Amino acid sequence: MGLARALLRTAGLGGVFGAAVTSYAAWEARQYTLRTYDVRLLPAGMRPLRVLHLTDIHMTPGQTRKQQWLRSLAALEPDLVIDTGDNLAHRDAVPVVLDSLGDLLHVPGVFVHGSNDYFEPGMRNPFAYLRPDTGKRHTDVPQLPWGELSAGLAGAGWLDLTNRRSRLTVGETTIAFAGVDDPHLGYDDLAAVGGPADSSADLRLAVAHAPYLRVLDRFAADGYDAIVAGHTHGGQVRLPGLSGSRALTTNCDIEPARARGLHRHPADSQPGDDGSSVLHVSAGIGTNPYTRVRIACRPEAVVLNLLPVS
Repeated sequence: MGLARALLRTAGLGGVFGAAVTSYAAWEARQYTLRTYDVRLLPAGMRPLRVLHLTDIHMTPGQTRKQQWLRSLAALEPDLVIDTGDNLAHRDAVPVVLDSLGDLLHVPGVFVHGSNDYFEPGMRNPFAYLRPDTGKRHTDVPQLPWGELSAGLAGAGWLDLTNRRSRLTVGETTIAFAGVDDPHLGYDDLAAVGGPADSSADLRLAVAHAPYLRVLDRFAADGYDAIVAGHTHGGQVRLPGLSGSRALTTNCDIEPARARGLHRHPADSQPGDDGSSVLHVSAGIGTNPYTRVRIACRPEAVVLNLLPVS
C-alpha cells in the first residue's frame, strides 16, 4: 500500500511539473522580442542601413496579439524589410498578414516563401523533429493561397525573390539580391540564381527560407556579403545552460549551433575570407498553430544595422 501511494504521489508530482512546463512554454511563445545586431558590410563612408528581418510568422486570423505586435514594428522605420517566408498558417490568413504588416509595406522589401506558405499545417509529433530527416514532406494536404500572398506583397512594391536575382536601390545604397524558393521542399533552383554576385552593387544579399548547406555553400561561393534565412525557429525548444541555451534540432541540415543568430558561412571562415559570407538565421515569430510552445527561445524579429566597414 505504501509503495502504491508513493508511485501515485510521484506520478502526481510529475503531472504537475509537466503542466507547469507546458504552461510556461505556451507563455514564452507569446513573448515577442526584438533583437538587434550591428554588421559591418557597407563600403566605407556610406550611410548605415536599418534592415528588419521577419520570418516564420505562421499567422492565423485569431492571433490578435501577434498582429498588434507586428503592426508596432513600423515604428522602427527600417530602410529595408526582408521576409524569409512561412507567413501563413491558415487559409484565411493572407489579408490578416498584409494588414499586420501595415506601414511596413510602404518600405522597400523583398520576400521568399516557405513550405507553410504553400501547404496547410497539421498536427505533428514534436519528437519526430529529433529523429533523422527521412525526406518525407507533408504535401498531401490542401494548399494555402500563397499566390494571393505573393500578389499582395509584390503589389505593395516588394521584390519577389523566388528563384530570382534582382537589384534595388535603398537610399544611396545599391543592393544586388538573389533568392531561392523553399529548400526544405526542394523547390530551390540554384542554377537559376547561380553565378558570381553583381560586383557593381554596393552590397550583395542572398535570401532563403531554410538554411540548407547546399544553398549557403552556393551563395557564399558566389560572393554574397550576407545570407538571411529563417525556418529553424531557433530550435524552438532549447536546453538552458550556464553559457546560453542550446538547440536540439534545426529541421534542416545546418548544425544546431547556428540555429539562430549571427554567424559566418562556412562556419570556420573569417571576415575577408574568399567564398565566405555573414549568415543570419532568425528564430522567427510564430510556430505551428497546433504546437504553440517555445522554451529558452522567444519569438523574435531582428534588426540588422548594416554599417560601413572601418
